[in-house]
Amino acid sequence: MTPETRYARTADRTHVAYKVSGDGPVDILVMRAWTSNVENEWQDPILAGILRRLGAIGRVVHLDRRGTGLSDRLDEGTRPTLEQRVDDMLAVLDAIQSERVVLIGLAHASALCSVFAATYPERTAGLVTWSPPWSLVRRADEAAVRHWAERISTGWGTTDLAREVVQGAAPSRIGDEQFVEWIRRDQEASGSPGEALAQWRMIVETNVDDVLPGLRVPTLVLWRAGSVLASRHFADRIPDAAAVELPGEDHAFISGHWRPALAEMESFIERVAGLEIEADRVLATVMFTDIVDSTVRAGMLGDRAWRALVERHHDVVRRELARYRGRLIDTAGDGAFLAFDGPARAIRFADAVRRAVQALDLDLRIGLHAGECERAGPALRGMAVHIGARISGEADAGEILVSSTVRDLVAGSGFGFEDAGRRTLRGVPDAWQLYRVTSV
Repeated sequence: MTPETRYARTADRTHVAYKVSGDGPVDILVMRAWTSNVENEWQDPILAGILRRLGAIGRVVHLDRRGTGLSDRLDEGTRPTLEQRVDDMLAVLDAIQSERVVLIGLAHASALCSVFAATYPERTAGLVTWSPPWSLVRRADEAAVRHWAERISTGWGTTDLAREVVQGAAPSRIGDEQFVEWIRRDQEASGSPGEALAQWRMIVETNVDDVLPGLRVPTLVLWRAGSVLASRHFADRIPDAAAVELPGEDHAFISGHWRPALAEMESFIERVAGLEIEADRVLATVMFTDIVDSTVRAGMLGDRAWRALVERHHDVVRRELARYRGRLIDTAGDGAFLAFDGPARAIRFADAVRRAVQALDLDLRIGLHAGECERAGPALRGMAVHIGARISGEADAGEILVSSTVRDLVAGSGFGFEDAGRRTLRGVPDAWQLYRVTSV
């Protein structure tokens, strides 16, 4: 029997479709690559059988991310961000009152699940990634990206494109016309060609290479030997990750000999289900702001007037923080140290504050970096914090500078960046590539 479709609502009032099956003691969230439709997923006998088998050991949930399947559609021309996708996951987990979950990320969903686990380790019991592709950890082949973008635009939901997908990702099921038809229906049910193209551009431009070393949850990386992708590199970047190479050539999990892979997942889930994880290190986007020429302005205005102006600046910061879900970690004179659980929200906050304080005849220099931070009560510490502060010091008046890590995490989401060169940051090893935010 197919479980009923339910809906969760995110903080920005997006409705996210999901299904829950099984009632075991551990929660398991299965995220498919980038297309999805929670109704159609129960129509493939292998995928439905896998969901039922996982349901024998845990409570299994799978969902349609915004812009796909039965969830709310995207506005025309809008691309989702990784943190919006994380919000979709959080909304569903909150709706089913799940405190900790084992994440299973298939193919491109490996990036999404990795960002979730790094940002919310206290809610992650373990992470399984299946066959992560190159586009997640380094730039993909541009010719291949152009080819698939064109095919998505002109052939989405057709039998010809479904056959091409099967040939590339599931060669052992070539000639299985029932499977080809399921792939075709999956494309059709996932969304329109425009929506699919927006999803595709986002995932192939996303790079989580700098996030992986900060993963502190038990992790299993699985792939098949003949699937020439990035799985070994992905596993090598994650501290203490278990890496398992299985025989076969298929990239698709539900193709080829899927039982050995599922057995590895089941064994891993049973091992990590009862483990306690110390969540003292998290992925965060840190931001430092500084008022330009503050000493000169203070001398011109006098202490009282200057303090009143700085307080108005702080009021702007607090107001925008509430909108963009940031935290004020500290203030130092005329500057602020802030933290966000996603880089896109941080960039939008920075742009909003920069424009708002211009009405006060103030200019800001702003620097952002995303990385692993150590929690110390409400404070954050570590090299990522130090790098964020140094990037802020490199910014000119009215400028928002970000690290390459920040740019990579929001790639494909509509932000404009300009190369600001490689900079040597005081007290930070090596030169760092920085980017100037040009459009939000």
